Amino acid sequence: MPELRKDPVLGRWIIIAKERGKRPTDFIISEPDTRGGFCPLCPGNEKTTPAEVLGYGPEGRTPNTPNWQLRVVPNKYPALVIEGELQKEGEGLYDKMNGIGAHEVLVETPNHDETFTQLPPSRMVKIFHAFRDRILDLEKDPRFKYVMIFKNHGRAAGASLEHSHSQLVALPILPRMIVSELAGALSYYKYKERCVYCDIIRQELNERKRIVCENEHFLVITPYAPRSPFEMWLLPKRHTSRYTNQTQETFTALSEIFSETMRRLETCIPNVPYNLVLHSAPLRTEEMKHYHYHFEIMPKLTSIAGFEWGSGFYINPTPPEDAAKFLREAQI
Repeated sequence: MPELRKDPVLGRWIIIAKERGKRPTDFIISEPDTRGGFCPLCPGNEKTTPAEVLGYGPEGRTPNTPNWQLRVVPNKYPALVIEGELQKEGEGLYDKMNGIGAHEVLVETPNHDETFTQLPPSRMVKIFHAFRDRILDLEKDPRFKYVMIFKNHGRAAGASLEHSHSQLVALPILPRMIVSELAGALSYYKYKERCVYCDIIRQELNERKRIVCENEHFLVITPYAPRSPFEMWLLPKRHTSRYTNQTQETFTALSEIFSETMRRLETCIPNVPYNLVLHSAPLRTEEMKHYHYHFEIMPKLTSIAGFEWGSGFYINPTPPEDAAKFLREAQI
C-alpha cells in the first residue's frame, strides 16, 4: 500500500508509491549528455567570458589566462545584474523591485570531459573553498540577503553547458524555500528546544535504515520524505547554521564524503542527471541554534506533472530505505 510521509521541517507531504517500487536499473539513462562544439569554459577561451572574480592556480598566475585549476566568472547571461539600486515599489496590491543581484559561474575543472564525480577529493575541496570565498565576498554587499549555490548536471537537470560547473546567485530577498525551512526549523525549536536537523541526524544514526555513508564530520542520508528517487541530504554532524563556519579539517572531510556519495550514485545510475543545492543561513546572521546548513542532491528521475503542480505533493516510486540500501551497497 502507498504511504503518505510528512517532511519534519517543511510539513510537506510525500507519497511513497511502494507498489511502483523502482530499482536503480529501472532508471537507466540511455546515453551520456554530450553536446560538442565550442566551449567558452575551456582553457584558452578566457576572453570569451567576463573577467574572472576568483581564480585558483599556480602562484603568480595572471588572471584571465590559461593554467588555472578553477575559476569563477560572472554569468554572461545573468538572471540578475549587479549594477543599480533595488528601488522597491508597489503597483496597487503588487510589489516589485529592480532585478539586482549577482550571477556567477564556477568552472570546476579545466578538463572539458571531466565530471564533478570524477574529481578526486584533493581537487574537489577547491570547489568547496571557492563557495566559501565567494559567499564571504558577496556578503560585503548590503543589498544581498542570500547566496544560492547550485549545480545542474545533465540536460534533464537544466545544464546548458557540458563543461562541469556550478553557479552562484546572490539575491536581494530570501528564497521562499529558505524562508520555509527557517520557519519550520524555528517552530520545531520553540516546541522542543532542539534543532530539528540535529534530531534527524541522531535518529538516522540510531536507526541506520536511511544512511548512505558517513565519516567523522558528515552524514549522508536519503531523507524520510524524499521528493525524488535517490534524493540525498548531506549534513554536518556538528551543529552549525552557516556554511562558511568551517575548518580545513571539515573542508577535507566534506570533499571526501561528497566524492564517495557521488561515486555511489553514479555507480547505481550511470549518467544520472541531478541538481545539487546548498542551503545555508542568510547572509550576515549570527549562528542560529535552530537551523543547520546542508546540501541536497536531487536526481532528476521522475517528472513533475499535473497532480504534482496542482496538489504540491510529490510521488516517489522508490522508498528511501531501499534507495539507501542500493547506494550503500554499491561497489565503488
